[in-house]
Amino acid sequence: MRGMNSPFRGFVGHERPRYPDGVRPEDRCPGALRLHAAADGLLARVRLPGGALSAAQMHTLAELAREHGSGVLELTSRGNIQIRGLRAADPAGTILTAAGLLPSPTHERVRNILSSPLSGLIGGFADVRSWVRNLDAALCADAAMTELSGRFLLAVDDGRGDVAGLDTDIAAMVYDESSVALLIAGADTGVRMPPEAVVSTIMAAVHAFLAVRTDEWRVRELPRAGHEITEHLALTPDPQHMPVAISSRPLPPIGWFAQDDGQVTLGAGLKLGRLDARLAEFIAAIERPLTVTPWRTLVISDLDDWRAEQVVRVLAPMGLIFDAESPWIETTACTGSPGCNKSHTDVQKDAADAIESGTSPAEGRQHWAGCERGCGTPPGDTTVVVATPDGYHIKSRDR
Repeated sequence: MRGMNSPFRGFVGHERPRYPDGVRPEDRCPGALRLHAAADGLLARVRLPGGALSAAQMHTLAELAREHGSGVLELTSRGNIQIRGLRAADPAGTILTAAGLLPSPTHERVRNILSSPLSGLIGGFADVRSWVRNLDAALCADAAMTELSGRFLLAVDDGRGDVAGLDTDIAAMVYDESSVALLIAGADTGVRMPPEAVVSTIMAAVHAFLAVRTDEWRVRELPRAGHEITEHLALTPDPQHMPVAISSRPLPPIGWFAQDDGQVTLGAGLKLGRLDARLAEFIAAIERPLTVTPWRTLVISDLDDWRAEQVVRVLAPMGLIFDAESPWIETTACTGSPGCNKSHTDVQKDAADAIESGTSPAEGRQHWAGCERGCGTPPGDTTVVVATPDGYHIKSRDR
């Protein structure tokens, strides 16, 4: 591969991070106000609870990227959007606040909520979109939530099992039409609650985490992997519960889908999750609800048949991918060089070259990383193609 001096090498495993002198570094997870100084300029990460995004907000992000950044929006594995190459923190904060994308300056980094992207549109036991909005409002209204790391992750799963297991800390997953399961660190606790208690129970579990932790950022880092939380809350499992069915390899919705109400949803992928500002403006012009998924894809909903056909006809040549079998759907990559000083090579170019030439060293879901940190690696069963000073190594990871 370009810039590398040795062939691919293979090894299996995933080591837990180690911290020099036993001291965890500062949480530097970027936000929309606390920007990360990358090699290619400042980086802003805009949280989108449930991945929800209006057409007007997409247009605002496109303008911000084009006029003040690199001209590209990056979709993340948590359903958020990053803008790179910003020259200054202002006017990003002002623009995002005016667009309704920054409701709480003090809480903006902890608004990490995944949600089933097709909820309320197709299938599922419940429409959880209002639960996500209420949970976001509860997070922003609670001063204690500012103590969370920017990596702490919540999820609300509508029962199809697509997001509850995506490396979540605390999740609610609809169990049936009248009850919801509580999951801690991706595992079913056996605790069941009525739908109206979802937001309050998640908030109580987050408070419990803050009460029992020492210096841990994530629930899975606790000595007993989160059992401390249910004990702190004195929650007991339903003795007759059946375990929830969490997908071991959830797939993004890609293609044409008939909504339960007769309208159409389109699921679209992007090469390496990168959305050019011009294409983003065309998507905004559709003037329909948008969802950014945890698989770095987009969902465009509430279309009639004619408009859906026009979207596919016009936007597929511009870069939207509507073919679920495309190798781009399962391929992701970190920023790589020159955007990241820690990267050993331009992994985005190398990944693109491999996919386009059919010479990828892995099959199925794969993530290309410029160094051992593996930033942006999707959760679950993923082959990680890691750049090192002497070549790419192949890691198989299941977390």
